[in-house]
Amino acid sequence: MAEQYRALQGFKDILPDEQPYWRYVENTAARVAELYGYRRIETPLVEETAVYRRTSGEGTDVVDKEMYSFGDRADKEGNSLSLTLRPEGTAGVVRAYLEHGMFKMAQPVKFYYLSAPMFRHDKPQAGRYREHHQFGCEALGEVDPAIDAELIGMLYQVYTQLGLHHIRVYINSIGDGNCRPQYIELLKAYYLPLLDTCCDDCKVRYYKNPLRLLDCKEPQDQAKIAGAPKMIDNLCGPCLEHFAAVKRYLDAYQVPFTLDPLIVRGLDYYTRTVFEFTSEIDKVALNGGGRYDGLAEVLGGAHTPGIGFGAGVERIIQELKRQNVTPPAEAKTRVFVVYFDKTEEQKNLAVRITSELRHAGIKTEMSYGDRSRKAQMKQANSSDATYAVLIKEEDLASGAVTVRDLQAEGMDIDNKQVQVKRENLIDYFSA
Repeated sequence: MAEQYRALQGFKDILPDEQPYWRYVENTAARVAELYGYRRIETPLVEETAVYRRTSGEGTDVVDKEMYSFGDRADKEGNSLSLTLRPEGTAGVVRAYLEHGMFKMAQPVKFYYLSAPMFRHDKPQAGRYREHHQFGCEALGEVDPAIDAELIGMLYQVYTQLGLHHIRVYINSIGDGNCRPQYIELLKAYYLPLLDTCCDDCKVRYYKNPLRLLDCKEPQDQAKIAGAPKMIDNLCGPCLEHFAAVKRYLDAYQVPFTLDPLIVRGLDYYTRTVFEFTSEIDKVALNGGGRYDGLAEVLGGAHTPGIGFGAGVERIIQELKRQNVTPPAEAKTRVFVVYFDKTEEQKNLAVRITSELRHAGIKTEMSYGDRSRKAQMKQANSSDATYAVLIKEEDLASGAVTVRDLQAEGMDIDNKQVQVKRENLIDYFSA
């Protein structure tokens, strides 16, 4: 027996029964994003590795452990590029913004991407896959705190229109290049005498990425985190003013939020507003986002303020199921075409009728192969179709077919079915 193959670990087939959830999330997200003036963008699945090394940063788990990178074929001169499957969406969008000169347009330029596949060689677990899909938005070219509130308010509206409840919004400010360097020195001074008792990862973070010390999940380090100085208490005047405005505008958008001083981003180009959305039912993080006013410069552009988020579609669907939110039902089959005798003439007529009804926008199925009349009727009944079109030998000459109501109950066969001229079938089923 030949070997039976299975999907790779961390990769998942999205089967037909799952698709209604995906369409529900996609349609809702696109509708709300476009309501707020965001326009769809799709960037390549593969970028130069340098795009992610420069933006995600050396020393981060994404770059050091999780990227799927490989060499391209060498060119005529023997040079080859290192390429990487997309691990996150922001870098490619900012690269496209710069490459296509969109900084010359009226600012901000607002994008969304939808069900975009992302690849990370991460440990598979509930709601997290090595290939996962994101709904994300990016707003580039504007520093106004009102755009921060708009982006957060838009995402909150997506979740509420999906029918989700118990969604909590947590926000923080991580300062900027003016106040954050001093805070980092303060944080390092606090941690220095504690370093020997920190987990191994935090011993590395202390030197490579000090802000990530506050993001540690190891039990042994939680008391240290609780006693650490907080960025929110060390903001400069402009950052305080920006954050106060964000909170004021979030009130205007009617977004309930909670300050969480432990939300951080470890890379220098992240500034000021950062946020996360969490389900209070199971404490699952649905997405993260933040302001990245220095990212365009890392990719060779001029200083360009920006803010964005990425939300995992799989996690959103998981949350819909947890909260028993059912997506809209798929359209039912309206007609099932059955031909009584296995003659080529009847089969041809069955195909023609099926084709005509489908072209008219009427969801229609028929039986294939050489099934008997009884087997075809069993299939028609199990299809949950509303009507069956029955093609009989006597119908070929009369130009009519028999239409049976498959959903009628408590009626004899004669009262369940009528004769309908072929030229009137579309009107009959469209009524």
